[in-house]
Amino acid sequence: MNVQKVRKRQHWFKKIEQMHPYQTLIYLAMFSSGLVFFFLTTAFVFSQSANSTFAQNTIPKSFIVSSLILFGSAFISEKILPAYLSHNLKKTKSTLLLTLILGLSFAFLQFLGWNELAKSGVDFSGLPSGSFLYLLSGIHLVHLLGAMIYAIVLLSLIHKSQKDEVKALVLLTNPYQRMKLELFIVYWKFMDIVWLILFGLFLWVL
Repeated sequence: MNVQKVRKRQHWFKKIEQMHPYQTLIYLAMFSSGLVFFFLTTAFVFSQSANSTFAQNTIPKSFIVSSLILFGSAFISEKILPAYLSHNLKKTKSTLLLTLILGLSFAFLQFLGWNELAKSGVDFSGLPSGSFLYLLSGIHLVHLLGAMIYAIVLLSLIHKSQKDEVKALVLLTNPYQRMKLELFIVYWKFMDIVWLILFGLFLWVL
């Protein structure tokens, strides 16, 4: 039994060792971000338990629409890799671009949501639990902006490759390029899951 446990550990260690540095960085970033969100949401829940001021407020409509948009972007991002594997750079580019546009729409609606919160009396400088609403959604948006910047880099790479057959062939056959797309999709979905949890908390509070 102990031998099996040791073998399993060795197997996982080998997997980690074989990871590309970019993969390790992304997974570590997601792990550390997950911890940050966990501690902040825990503090948010405890701060809310001490007061019920938010019971009079409703969730901003912009948050609801932005959530639907972000969840929709998760389904669109699923089509990026199949398009790439079918050697269809045009479709790869269009699905990646649509994912980016939906992400930008989400960001814009977040600002509108903050404005709605302020108008309803939930101020950043007010109650601790009120500050957490802005803090949590703001940190999530910063993380998502990082993914959107990366999407722009990938779009630029695909656009340049479309103009050159040799570059296009290298892009479509290079495992490193495939890995970059896979990491983008994984990170984007991770941000979707984080927002789903945050949105659920906001619904509970407001």
